[in-house]
Amino acid sequence: MTPDKTSPITPAGLSALKARYDHLLGSERPEIVEIVSWAAGNGDRSENGDYLYGRKRMREIDRELAYLAKVMKHARVIDPAQQPDKSRVFFGAKVTIADEDDEERTLTIVGDKEQDAGSGLVGWSTPIARALRGATVGDLKTVRLPGGEKEWEVIAISYPEGRD
Repeated sequence: MTPDKTSPITPAGLSALKARYDHLLGSERPEIVEIVSWAAGNGDRSENGDYLYGRKRMREIDRELAYLAKVMKHARVIDPAQQPDKSRVFFGAKVTIADEDDEERTLTIVGDKEQDAGSGLVGWSTPIARALRGATVGDLKTVRLPGGEKEWEVIAISYPEGRD
């Protein structure tokens, strides 16, 4: 990610990233530091499993902390409830689509760092989200997928309610 590039994210997505960061920094890392310190005091470190595993896990945690800090720094929080035009598909929209066989699927368009296809959360940069951008109910959108093109009809669009 380049320094001038921001990534859209929902408020809930940013909260989840912060919670993960806080857990790693406040709980998991201090526990590993304690284990490594204890293991280092036991003498020979070359065959000390607690020491070797602890150092490895500490490097993994530090890498994840750096990654999360970078993601949060470049995140641009967009509250879908504040979308002025709720008749079109934009960031944060919950969209129900149907294919040629009338099989319906409901997706929520979220930031790429919070996507989870199994839960119906699709990233803003995915082919289906790009195809649906700006669509209104009744529009037919063609999505280019690795297995070929597929056409979807937009059945419904909704956004979360705003918090007053």
